[in-house]
Formats: sequence, C-alpha cells, structure tokens
Amino acid sequence: MEKLPEILREYAATKIAIDGLSERTVSEYLIDLRTFFRFTEAKRLNIQYNSPEFKDIDITGVDDAYLSKITPLTINEFLLYTKQGRENEWAARSRKLSSLKTFFKYLKLQRRSIQVNPTEDLVSTKKHSSLPKHLTLDESVALLEAIKSDTESKTVARDYCIVTLFLNCGMRLSELVGIDLSSIDPDFTSLVVKGKGNKERLIYLNNACRRAMYDYLVQRQDKKPEQIGTNAFFLSSRDRRISNKTVQWMVYKYLDLAGLGYKNLSVHKLRHTAATLMYQSGKVDVRVLKDILGHAQLNTTQIYTHLSDENMSKAINDNPLSNIDIKKKKM
Repeated sequence: MEKLPEILREYAATKIAIDGLSERTVSEYLIDLRTFFRFTEAKRLNIQYNSPEFKDIDITGVDDAYLSKITPLTINEFLLYTKQGRENEWAARSRKLSSLKTFFKYLKLQRRSIQVNPTEDLVSTKKHSSLPKHLTLDESVALLEAIKSDTESKTVARDYCIVTLFLNCGMRLSELVGIDLSSIDPDFTSLVVKGKGNKERLIYLNNACRRAMYDYLVQRQDKKPEQIGTNAFFLSSRDRRISNKTVQWMVYKYLDLAGLGYKNLSVHKLRHTAATLMYQSGKVDVRVLKDILGHAQLNTTQIYTHLSDENMSKAINDNPLSNIDIKKKKM
C-alpha cells in the first residue's frame, strides 16, 4: 500500500500490537479508510469521484485537525457514493461503515485526539435476512466423488483431504491453509488452528478426516519439513505452504466437475455446509456448534441453524393440536 498518513500508521500498529487484530484484518480496515479519505479529499479539491485521478489522490495530509472536521453528514455522503458511484452491495457498505466506526472510536477513546465521534449514532441498515447457501448431503458426496474420480490430477489426495476437512470440521479458509504438521495430534484425534484475532482453537477429527489426512501424508511422506523449508501441512506444487487462491481455484474446479458450478458457491460456503449438516443431520446443540466454528457470539452461529422445508413441515405436523377436529355442538 502507498504511503499513508502518520495517524493511520499509528492506528494500524495499535490494532495489531495491542488489540491483537490480524494483519489481514487491519489491512482491510486501511483499504476502506484510504477510500474514505480519497473521497473527502476529492470533495475538497473538486475532483470527480469517477475520474482516473481519484486513485492517485494524496491523503498524507490527514491529521488531527483534518479529522476533527469530519461530520456524520460526511460519512453518509461517502456511503451514498459507495452505493451509487462504486455499486457496493449492502455487505461492502456495511464493512466500510464498520471500518470507519472502529477508526473513529480509536481516535476518541484510545488516542483521545477528537472530542466527537461522527460515527457514534450511525447504524448500518439491516440486510434482508436470507438462508445461508450450502450443499446438501448428496451434493457434498458428489463433490468428494468428483475429486476422487480425477485421474489426471497429481494432487487428488491433498485436494480430497482439504475438502474433507472443510465439510467435516467447518474451518475457515485461513485456518485450513495455516495448519502445521506440528499442530496435529500424534494420534490424529485433533488439531489446532488459529482463528480470527489469532485465537487458537482445538478441532477434533472424525474417521473421514483421519483417513484423508493419512492418505495425503502417505503421498508426501518423502518430503520432510527441513527439506522443503516449511512446517506447513498442505503444500503447493512448489513445496511451499498452499495459498488461499490455490485452494479457492481447486474448490471451484471440482464444484464444476461435480455439476454444482451453477450454485455459485464460494469456499466459505463449505463452512456453511459443515455447520448445516452437523446441526440438521447430527442434531448438534447450537452452543456446541458455536465452539466448533470458533464464534465469539452465539447469535453469529444461529444463522447456520436454519430449518429445511421438511423440518418445518414436520414441526407443524407434530404439533399436538394438528389432529384435533372440533365438531360444532348440536343445539
């Protein structure tokens, strides 16, 4: 990222060193803040928001005096610009507002450099609730079969293991690529992953996961950590830790081969799938599911506990009043 004003660099350092946020999260905050300050500078300098010059606007002049002039109206104008000028959907606009809220809260409460937080009374508009997308049990099996049937691939064991862990454990993409050989229990009963905020979480392994991991290790048994220079469990074709993009590309490839490409599912939807299957088929308590997924709040987990039409129909039919037929009394 190009040169940032001193105040943003201080903010980033505080969030990482003191608040324990990941570098990736802070980087996303900085991208949103950079766009916001380009917007305010474009307005001040009378530069068109859709002009080529917008992305080259210098924001190094942002300081305490500059920030004290930001008002709620400025924030609302920016959010309107992101909707109309950048065609940001609700989720992207909500994230930008969250980035601004976090930044101005830091300025007021931690840095104490502003008296008024212009985002304090701003509330993100609610998104219309929708059921999270996921694969059914049959579709999940079809995806795994598509991988095992790929006779041309040299990484079938690795790819099958990756998708098996996604579908059984519900881990995040960053958690999966971050798995180390040393983080796996010697008996293959569990492994440790680093979740959001660098918080470690223990994930238990079932038989499907153990078999898939064993088969993958057999394939790469001739590669020792000291030879390949990494403790990473999942390796790329260059014997380095596999990247997020490689995993994403692989999942899209096999979704297409399984005839599921039309569903437009992301890698994250495999996490939805694991959670949904555990809750609906395995009857997992939502509080246990919260810990499995590494959620800080229970209400985050509850989006995974949607009921299928079949379940809802059964619930209605199981109502003890469902067969009651009150006849009209004869006079």
